[in-house]
Amino acid sequence: MADKTLVCQDCGKEFVFTEGEQEFFKEKGFESEPKRCVECRRVRRQQRQQRSND
Repeated sequence: MADKTLVCQDCGKEFVFTEGEQEFFKEKGFESEPKRCVECRRVRRQQRQQRSND
């Protein structure tokens, strides 16, 4: 398994989906690849937490 370069659906930037991350996803049973880069995932998670705290 090799690193993959993916494109974030939110910001359009390319990001690397490393071999280690792919193994982690496989171990957890996730079937699809990530659609967002690390920065956009962090922002989205913060937005969800804010909504649940309001």
